[in-house]
Amino acid sequence: MRTTLNAADGAASHLLFDPSSALDVAAFVVAGVDLSPGAAIPSDGDPRIDRALAGFLFTCGPEHIRHPEALEGGAGAYYPLHGSLAGTPVSRTEMCGAGDRCTAVTEVDLACGGRAAIERLWQVDAAAHAVTLADRVINIGSSAFAPMMMYHMNIAGRLLGEETRIESPSVDGGSFPWRFGEGESAHFCRPAVACDGWSEVALTAMPGLKGRALRVRFRTDTLPFLQMWRCQRGGANVVSIEPASHRLAKRPQLAANGELDPLQPGQSRDYSLAFTVS
Repeated sequence: MRTTLNAADGAASHLLFDPSSALDVAAFVVAGVDLSPGAAIPSDGDPRIDRALAGFLFTCGPEHIRHPEALEGGAGAYYPLHGSLAGTPVSRTEMCGAGDRCTAVTEVDLACGGRAAIERLWQVDAAAHAVTLADRVINIGSSAFAPMMMYHMNIAGRLLGEETRIESPSVDGGSFPWRFGEGESAHFCRPAVACDGWSEVALTAMPGLKGRALRVRFRTDTLPFLQMWRCQRGGANVVSIEPASHRLAKRPQLAANGELDPLQPGQSRDYSLAFTVS
């Protein structure tokens, strides 16, 4: 499925949605250039994630968002890499209006034995030249689970240059070069600084997009952390912006600190983000 919008400078932009993976974004093309990393990614050995990571955005969750961890009392069973949602086909989807709204429902069996539905709405705001994603995670199973969500937005490193910077009130000094940390790979996760309930982060002055910037906003009531990752190892060259529901810590530590808030059967939780190129 595909929709179209214009960037603030009039450049045509196209989104290609993937109904075989929760209606994530397989490609985001601006002025003929795809921001997605494609094959320039590392592999953790999970074919679901290898496929999802090659696209512009995939969704981690709804019960786990990072590397595999043992199930509580699971006798050798694990929460999978980035959770169970990626690679799950949508149950139903519909393009609405003049192609500026797209909805989907994805039902997923959770590693912990529960079941969840993700009601998803993609919407193009032509006036703001922005794309908005609104998700509702609903517990449709018979037992509680602790929802965890992270939105893995992946940008091809080949589009970035020495002048490209990460700009956000959530980072030290508000701005620093995109090649943060040391070595071929690095990441950070820190509390997101909010204004009116939303936080912002941008990759600015990307020479591969003729100096344009990718700007991302996300709701901090349910996505209170900004995580970022980069990998320039071997053939991999990718940078990711990853709004997240939980800080970077092991599940037992999060549970011990009361940070895994259970969702009871029938209850729901909402998440939202928006992005634009300008």
